[in-house]
Amino acid sequence: MPLYEHVFIARQDLSNTQAEGLVEHFTAVLSDNGGKVVESEYWGVKTMAYKINKNRKGHYAFLRSDAPSSAVQEMERLMRLHDDVMRVMTIKVDVHGEGPSVQMQKRDERERGDRDDRGGFGGERRERPSFGDRPDRGDRGDRGGDRGADRGPRR
Repeated sequence: MPLYEHVFIARQDLSNTQAEGLVEHFTAVLSDNGGKVVESEYWGVKTMAYKINKNRKGHYAFLRSDAPSSAVQEMERLMRLHDDVMRVMTIKVDVHGEGPSVQMQKRDERERGDRDDRGGFGGERRERPSFGDRPDRGDRGDRGGDRGADRGPRR
């Protein structure tokens, strides 16, 4: 069966137990339609980038599932009809990631690329060109200062 990852945002005025109850409800919807939830995570209340339905915050939840597309479509349909769910996003993936999602990892545990001391990524540092390497500012070709001199006097 195909593998999916789902993220949904529930209204901010729900309690934590109600939001976790939504996760259990939609897990049951998937299992009733022939799928299974491999892993679920409740990310908590987070501030959103913009207001959705007059809400500035929302309860975020994440599900990893192994389900047929019909089960996923039914779950998404029910999520969109549910008054407490504001947004849903489902992504089909080739392989589920190992361990917790990036949202649940501690900042120290997150993988970072090879960074040099100035915040760039690995490799040698490139030196900036000096002012002697730039073309002369006065040498601008036909874009000189007397534009439109052949058009006649200005009024």
